[in-house]
Amino acid sequence: MFFSRQITEFKADFALLITAFIWGAALLPIVASLKTNDVFTILFWRFFISALIMGLIAYKFDKFFDKQAIKYGSILGLTLFLGTSFQTSALKYTYSSSVSFIVSLYILFIPFMSFMLFKKKVGIYSYVGMFFGVLGLFLLKRNLEFGFGKGEILSICSAVSLAFHIVFMGYFTKKSELFTFLASQFLVISICCFLFSYAFRGGVVPVLDYAFYKAMIITIFFSTVIGFGIEGLMLRYTTPVKAAIIFIFKSVTAGFLGYFFGGEDLNSIQILGACIIIAGILISEVGPYLNKKSQKI
Repeated sequence: MFFSRQITEFKADFALLITAFIWGAALLPIVASLKTNDVFTILFWRFFISALIMGLIAYKFDKFFDKQAIKYGSILGLTLFLGTSFQTSALKYTYSSSVSFIVSLYILFIPFMSFMLFKKKVGIYSYVGMFFGVLGLFLLKRNLEFGFGKGEILSICSAVSLAFHIVFMGYFTKKSELFTFLASQFLVISICCFLFSYAFRGGVVPVLDYAFYKAMIITIFFSTVIGFGIEGLMLRYTTPVKAAIIFIFKSVTAGFLGYFFGGEDLNSIQILGACIIIAGILISEVGPYLNKKSQKI
């Protein structure tokens, strides 16, 4: 791309930080829109319009018509459909802050998914990080009784789906034209959402209220077109460890906004659970990096 030569690692990190903030801030508007519209109607319009916009961007900036990008994007669109559908559905049953912290567990799941799919060795730090993640998940529940509620279960399913998505994305995108790849994903998601919405509601006609328009503007332009575009481009210019740490900011943003502006009253135990999840992610991602550096000394 014509602007890729101007991107430094610092600029990439800063852009990813802004993206994490956008994704975290988008959860509250989605929660508000779910009061009058169902999950698949919201997701259909979000990703259908995003696919059209990203298709125009691909036509303008991608170097050639990439059939492989369409193929890989279509496959990954199914995993992203599951991830976003589970996450959006979870917002109906529990706090957006809780959903965001639980979904961030996908970072801990990635090493184990890589082992399942590509036989990549799982390091000791991944096991320690997973232990912290499970402990934090238990504390983050709305109550400490055995078992999880619908919101927690859907959030865990979202995390698993997104872990698969990230693992496959790293495998498929190395030689794909980025914008065609993203447009294909968005189109597949919109088709899946249309089919589900038509099956359960008989169509995708939304309730056109203020909450819907607000959610669409934020999720289409900022979360999807800009957010996924920045993620796909900037991940090529930074390290996976730094990216994982930066994306923790999404959960922190969602937790902060949910607590102070969304009326989400997390108790001290839940806040502790969120902090333990973050600690688990840091151990899983930073531990191997520090271990390699110490071995070189």
